[in-house]
Amino acid sequence: MEKFIALIKGAGEMASGIAHRLFNSGFAVVMTEIEFPSVIRRGVSFAQAVFTKEMTVEGVTARLTDSESVYDVLQKSEIAVLVDPLARIRESLKPQILIDAILAKKNLFTQIQDAPLVIGVGPGFDAGKDVHFCIETMRGHNLGRIIQKGYAFADTKIPGDINGYTSERVIRAESDGFFNTQKKIGDIVEKSSIIGYTGIAPAYAGISGVLRGLIQPGYFCSKDLKIGDIDPRGVQEYCWQISDKARTISGSVLESILRFYPLQKTR
Repeated sequence: MEKFIALIKGAGEMASGIAHRLFNSGFAVVMTEIEFPSVIRRGVSFAQAVFTKEMTVEGVTARLTDSESVYDVLQKSEIAVLVDPLARIRESLKPQILIDAILAKKNLFTQIQDAPLVIGVGPGFDAGKDVHFCIETMRGHNLGRIIQKGYAFADTKIPGDINGYTSERVIRAESDGFFNTQKKIGDIVEKSSIIGYTGIAPAYAGISGVLRGLIQPGYFCSKDLKIGDIDPRGVQEYCWQISDKARTISGSVLESILRFYPLQKTR
């Protein structure tokens, strides 16, 4: 029996955690992205394939392709990534599962009719109307909760707490401009050191730690855009490992699929 196809809108950190779990659970995975993704945790995001043609996360490889070559990539036991902002590949691919993991904090045109099973990740989706299931993404007691009716919690705009740090660990653009830097993901940085520039305005580290995420150099940033993420724990290996949050959310997506489809039909 042919594998079920899961089409994932978005290929950032959370979407990639979902893709990784579904791929390792026997699903064929196709992901769509915009032309220049603003992903921060590039070390664990298949969106990086848009820039480098291929990206491997914890032993699973994704490859940039086009609509005509999607099945060639899938047959090589890889994840297919397409630059397809509107996910038009859905019309020809006809996936059994569509997952909106863009994490835009609102619904960007995903409809419950888009596939036999439609799952929304994070706030903005009305479960039972826009999607069949919605997955809670807010850290805390309800993280990963599968919602069958209603909405996930609204975005608080407060980053997750790591060792007592929240907003301090996020690096933001000080002005509009193209981002450039000599730093790279995995570097150890000190508080108040310069991480890079947007235009001529320097962006500073708010705390000391390891540079866990950094937006792609050359990205045009608007003022206050998140461009980096510092982990105060200082463990460099975490930069290339799927986070606990992404693993929790991906497990809930897999459970949602198995609730909807009898287990024997997904393989």
